[in-house]
Amino acid sequence: MNLSPEDAKLFFDLMWGLQRYVNQQRGILKDILSPAEYAGLPREKKIKVRDTLFKSPDLIDAYVEANPEALSSEELEIVRTWRRFIKDEFFIFRHLKKYTVFIGNKDQVYGVLGLVDSLEEIVPTYALPRMVNAVLLPFKGWIIYDGLLQGYSISFGGGIRSNLNHTYMTAKQKERIITTLEPETSQAKPAIRKIFKTWLPQLEEIASSASKLKGETALQNAAFTLLRASIEMAKCAETTPDDLDVLFAGERKIQKAMTRLYNVLEIEMVD
Repeated sequence: MNLSPEDAKLFFDLMWGLQRYVNQQRGILKDILSPAEYAGLPREKKIKVRDTLFKSPDLIDAYVEANPEALSSEELEIVRTWRRFIKDEFFIFRHLKKYTVFIGNKDQVYGVLGLVDSLEEIVPTYALPRMVNAVLLPFKGWIIYDGLLQGYSISFGGGIRSNLNHTYMTAKQKERIITTLEPETSQAKPAIRKIFKTWLPQLEEIASSASKLKGETALQNAAFTLLRASIEMAKCAETTPDDLDVLFAGERKIQKAMTRLYNVLEIEMVD
């Protein structure tokens, strides 16, 4: 999910105005006469100013006080909230319809919106997880980034991917995904207990039938093993949906069964 085109334009107008002010105060880049001129600078130069800004966040207060761009009170308030920024290294873990999942320090999980271009266009799903240096900012009750991602060309093995997935699933199930840096704008929602239809009787019946399957070939045995592991996983999802240790143990059994099936298929291709 992205900001609307109007909000994205507003964000960049405010951010480039603030950064131009920081540049004027600290003399980082020479001969920048207007926000429009600053907006046209290459990314590498803007990062120098951005880093200076978030090393000295008092400059935000100074900018709001000076108000050199004659901003409205609402616009000044948006800039003022940027004192709540989070600058850190994050894993971009997953793209969802509502937001992109960032996992930061101390296993904090954030839901972050894109700006003009979606984050999925900038960091495609096939490249995830991706470690980035980023600044997260509040904006009208949402979390956005400042438009200047710095990525690292690092690949990650199954262990890190599994840990990230565990962190995400824990935050999701315990409703701890952070979607705003402005808690005062979020409204408390009444707890609603959801009532789900139970599929356990059907799963038990399927499991009983699957336990009787006896393969006559290596391929059948591998396929039946995968089937039984999948049924057990479905039962765990039904009976112990909050026990992540049990769920991940079931997921590992499925992965093991899939690997076995893949190896059998490889042998079949050779033969």
